[in-house]
Amino acid sequence: MLDREPYADLPDLPTFELTSEDITEGEPLGRDQCSGIMGAGGLDVSPQLSWSGAPEGTKSYVVTMFDPDAPTPSGFWHWCLSNIPADVTSLERGAASNPPAGAVKHRNDGGTDEFIGAAPPPGHGAHRYIVCVTAVGEETVDVDESASPAAVNFQLFSHGIARACLTATYER
Repeated sequence: MLDREPYADLPDLPTFELTSEDITEGEPLGRDQCSGIMGAGGLDVSPQLSWSGAPEGTKSYVVTMFDPDAPTPSGFWHWCLSNIPADVTSLERGAASNPPAGAVKHRNDGGTDEFIGAAPPPGHGAHRYIVCVTAVGEETVDVDESASPAAVNFQLFSHGIARACLTATYER
């Protein structure tokens, strides 16, 4: 079920199916999807994802991971890939480092264009990590690799046609 809170200002979109070998809805993330870079003892490996049932008219996809509970006014973007071709319906574990041909990697809030795993501040409680695949009605989102995940998602306001999400948790 899509948690609407972080997406309250976005239009309601149809949904499709998103599954993962690494993420279970509502459950804590494993060590691979936690951050080593940010000191949480993890490995910073992007999760395996598979999706199906995107609507007719899907011409590309955007994949993101967002923490709405980060102690900042704007949350924390952990991962963003745009312009994933429409014939791609899965990403292997670690695909953030080697995305599909044509996909664009964007800088996360940690300052890299790689996947940065979960790393909530110790004692801050459980954070939610929302992984979304958005079906896009355009072959490309009109942004380049220098665009922030927030700028990419702004484009999805007009060009996103469906969205599938999984929400995991993590706390230290």
